[in-house]
Amino acid sequence: MNKNDLVEEVAKVSGFSKKNAEKAVTHVLESIFDALKHGKEVRLAGFGKFDVQYREARVGRNRKSGEQVELPAGNIPVFTAAVDLKKALNHG
Repeated sequence: MNKNDLVEEVAKVSGFSKKNAEKAVTHVLESIFDALKHGKEVRLAGFGKFDVQYREARVGRNRKSGEQVELPAGNIPVFTAAVDLKKALNHG
């Protein structure tokens, strides 16, 4: 599912027009983005938690050539699935 598919689904189940569904989806994603950008975590009950973690600089490997590559330190987004989501995926 991509963003357009999500917009279509939101429009279908909510009764919103496609234009309003697109605005709603865009605002939700922007809100999550902005919260993470400012170091805040985002918890969605029953779905999961979005957070930011700091990763130290390290040496990695280019998968195609096998050469070593320096990977800089920086913040990375992390998603942790909620128990309800994990159960739904494993027990239908």
